[in-house]
Parts: sequence; C-alpha cells; structure tokens
Amino acid sequence: MFCYQCEQTAKGTGCEKIGICGKTPEVAALQDLLIYTLKGLSQVALAAREKGINKPEVNVFIAEATFSTLTNVNFDAREIARLVQQCIELRDKLKAEVESTGGNLPISEAINFQLANSLDEMVKQGEEHGILAEKDPDPDIHSLKQTLIYGIKGIAAYADHAQILGQEDDQVYVFLQKGLAATLRSDLSLEEWIELVMEAGKVNLRTMELLDKANTSTYGHPVPTKVPLGAKKGKAILVSGHDLRDLELILKQTQGKGIYVYTHGEMLPCHGYPELKKYEHFYGHYGTAWQNQQKEFAQFPGAIVMTTNCIQKPLDNYKQNIFTTGLVAWPDIPHIGKDKDFSPVIKRALELDGFPEDTDKGSVTVGFACNAVLSVANKVIEGVKQGKIRHFFLIGGCDGAKPARNYYSEIVEKIPQDCIILTLGCGKFKFFNKQLGDIDGIPRLLDLGQCNDAYSAIQIALALAKAFNCDVNDLPLSLIISWYEQKAVAILLTLLSLGIKNVRLGPTLPAFISPKVLDYLVKNYDLKPISTPEEDLKAILG
Repeated sequence: MFCYQCEQTAKGTGCEKIGICGKTPEVAALQDLLIYTLKGLSQVALAAREKGINKPEVNVFIAEATFSTLTNVNFDAREIARLVQQCIELRDKLKAEVESTGGNLPISEAINFQLANSLDEMVKQGEEHGILAEKDPDPDIHSLKQTLIYGIKGIAAYADHAQILGQEDDQVYVFLQKGLAATLRSDLSLEEWIELVMEAGKVNLRTMELLDKANTSTYGHPVPTKVPLGAKKGKAILVSGHDLRDLELILKQTQGKGIYVYTHGEMLPCHGYPELKKYEHFYGHYGTAWQNQQKEFAQFPGAIVMTTNCIQKPLDNYKQNIFTTGLVAWPDIPHIGKDKDFSPVIKRALELDGFPEDTDKGSVTVGFACNAVLSVANKVIEGVKQGKIRHFFLIGGCDGAKPARNYYSEIVEKIPQDCIILTLGCGKFKFFNKQLGDIDGIPRLLDLGQCNDAYSAIQIALALAKAFNCDVNDLPLSLIISWYEQKAVAILLTLLSLGIKNVRLGPTLPAFISPKVLDYLVKNYDLKPISTPEEDLKAILG
C-alpha cells in the first residue's frame, strides 16, 4: 500500500505496510479503486450534463463515496467493495442513457473499466490504480493532482453534511465531478492545475456556506453556552464525530428514558445551538480529541455512537459498547442504518451502569460563531482602536498524537494578555479548558465551533476588514493552523483562494506537496511552517 493523505503518515513520507490510522493494505487498495471508479463515473456524469441529464442520486453518491475514503471514516473492506460495485452500476446505467440520446462519451479506460468478481481480485485492481501506480511523470503535476483529490475529499464531506440537512448547490456537485475527471487528464499545464486547485478552495467556501446555512436554519444560530465537563448520575450515551442531525435524532429517541447524552470531540460546539440545547437530558461534554478515544471510550460507562470520521480501532474493553452510523464503518461493529433507529444504542446504554454519581470537572464556553462575535463587533473595534486589543490569533484545525502538536498549547500560554484567541476544530483540545480571562468582558478564548466553522472565522475577518477599511491581510490577525486530514486541506485551499497570506501551518507540511509547489505557495502566499512559539510570536508581534 501507499498512502500519504494525512499529516501523521509514516515517517512523514507515506504509509507502506499499514496505515497509521489503522487502515489495512486491503482497505487502502479498495479505497484507491473506489476513487478510480468515481473518476470514471464523473466523466460519464459530465457527458450526461451536456445532454441535459442531471441525476441527483449520482451527485449525492459521488459526494458520499468520496467522503467515505477520507481519513478515519470507513475501515470495512466489504462495505467499500459494495460502494465500488454501486459506482459501476450507476456508471453503466448512466452510460446507457447518454448513448441512447446520441451523446458522446470520452475515450477513457475508467469509463470502460470492468470490475472483478471477487474481493481479492478487486484488491489487486485497486493496487493497479493506487497513488504510485498512476503517478504522473511530472512530480509537480502529480503533487497538484493529489492536492486536488484531497481537497475534493474535504469538499465532499461538507457537501454530504449540508445535503443531509437539505442544503445543496448543483455547482458544488459539478466541481466534484469536474475535479475527479480532470485527474485522469494528461493535457493540462502546471498553471491550469494550480487554477483547478484554487477553484477547489473557492468551491469549498461555498460548500461551507451551505453547511453553515443548513446548521443555523435547522438548529438556530449558536449562542454562548457554558458546557459542563463533569457527569450526571445515571445512564449515558456518548456521541462523537460531527453530525448534528444524528445527535438530534438520538436526543429525540432518548427523551423520557432516563439517559443523559454527552458530546465527544468535534460535537462539543453542538451545545451552543438553541434547538439542540433545549433537550434537558443533553448534559455535557466528555473527553477530548479523536486520538484519545481508545483511552476515553474504555472509561465511558455507557453506549457510544460514531457519526462521521475520526473513528479509531475499537478496543476489546469497549467494543461491545460502540456503534457506527452514516458513512462510518468498522468490521464487526454494529451499524445504525439509514432508518436511523438508535434502539440498539439505547438498549445498550440501559444495560450498562452509567455514571455512579454527579461529578464537577469545571466547564467550557462554546457558541462564539459568526453571529455571536459580530453582535459585539463595535466593542471589539473600539478595543482595537483604544489599544486594549493588540492582536487576534486564529489557532485551530485538527488535533493529533504527535508531540510536536504541544506547540499549540504552548503558544496559547505565551500569547500576551492583550490578545484574543479564536479557535475551531478539534485542535482546540490542546487548550480548550484554559482559563484565559477576558478583555472588557470579551473572553480572550473564543470557540467558533467545528472545523467547518472556518466559514464563521472568514466572515468575522472580512467584517473586521470592512470595518477598518483595509485588506484582510492588513488586519492585526494571524492564522496558525494545525492540519491532519482532508477537510483541513480543503480549508487551507479556501484561505489561499481568498488571497489570505502569512498562514502558519503545522506540525509538518503535507508529504504530497512537491518542493516546487511548496516554493510557489511560499512565494505567492507567504505560507510557512510553524517554528517555535517564541520565534513565531516574536515574528508576529515584534
């Protein structure tokens, strides 16, 4: 196998024997095969569009199937094989429809690819279409193709979440298909590949806008909310991942059953949404980021639901308590299907002991999304003009297990008292419970939400730039981003597509970025790796 799509890839170059995430060579090959067949389906979908044929089921499938290959989502070989088979079936059905209308299909091996009958043979086919097997002779074009694919994976994840809540834009689906199909081409120049990658960033901004609208129109705009970190005596269910709809359904189905519902990881910001916080048995937050789940889940005395990406290999001491739903899958772990009947989860929660007593472990405050922050914009602007607020730091993104990620907690501790820290994503768990005080009533640590709430951060930055009548790059604002998986790649591309410069990225730079492409990003966007907290603060603040 070969995979280097995440930040923690082996030796910083690529996983070759087994994925750091736990992905087996078999699963890796099948995911590569799925991406390859999705490229063929995308070519057919684009040809169909030219004949006025636009299939919603194809659009949604491409987003879902692409999302399923994102890091820490689907580890079940048979489930991935099923998606490959479904992809081929959709492709062939759509091919026939295009041909019946006299439409022209491009000459492509991917369009005519024939799927093997057995799982073992499918694995071999996947190995023939992996990253190294399809390597472009130009290393920089190969680098940009991979960057585009990983950006597309992030876009697909956000598009799927938005679609679940009824928000779609056909132009997002068009780009997913256009981008996937483009990676089969060999006639594009380096400049054209750069344009495609930057277009991915622009499309991701639109996709995050859709998801923001989906969340806020369904559950209301987040409001500042204090979230307990302790527990209530009684039965318990823990919800991890990112999906607000799954959480809502669990809350509805557990009403009156004597079960308290807790969030884990990136579900923490859900406590700020009015339509979710109204449930009295929606209590608090348990644990920290995804990479600590094996220890934290083993100690949780209730049932656990993984709603999206971030699952790790379930250990034997809690394997009987964990369930998956949506696109998440792990072999031999019970899966809640599309009917979203969480009865098995509830049954297991009632069988377990739950928490024996109330505990108080303090609290954190969430809910500082775009609306909440901009409601006090005048106070913020006045604070800057009066010299009370010296600088803003956006410190967020993905968390991970590498010791180098301690940089993010250390820099937060060293940032001067006259600065405000914005955060989002699970990267905040390095410092989310630190008591940093406030500046004239404005908390110094503002939790904007999940990783997709980078949309809120961008809107805040644009609003401040307008208020100060300056370019966003002239604001007293520094972005220090941690990345791990492909949604972070999509967000970084969005920032670059907006012309935002001086982003510090860490803890390491992507292995799939070639030296020449990196040089281009450094020269044109001042993209730079993190160094040490002291050196970076000196460079930023002087």
